Amino acid sequence: MSDIRRIGAGPRMSKAVVRGNAVYTAGQVAEKTKGGSVADQTREILGLIDELLAEAGSEKAKILSVTIYLSDISTFPEMNSVWDVWVDKQNPPARATVEAKLVAPEYKVEIAVIAAK
Repeated sequence: MSDIRRIGAGPRMSKAVVRGNAVYTAGQVAEKTKGGSVADQTREILGLIDELLAEAGSEKAKILSVTIYLSDISTFPEMNSVWDVWVDKQNPPARATVEAKLVAPEYKVEIAVIAAK
């Protein structure tokens, strides 16, 4: 277990886990913009992911895979308007986007990533 590092570990989950050269984040949701627009929540979440990746010794150019959960798939273009500005266009990850009922109605977006270090 010494080769596993947990970031933001709590009683139920960690915000990220690093093992070897891989970084796995939990699904990130917006707290400051909870209840706000999909664009605002996406922007906040991507900022959180940037912070987690930096703490883990990685960056968005090294993201391998992303799963995006939207509470309403009709907001896909709004989410993409923020994603397209943020994503490293030279190193775009594999990505899946699905509609899902999130833990609370105030959350409209949740994003989880897997990255290399």
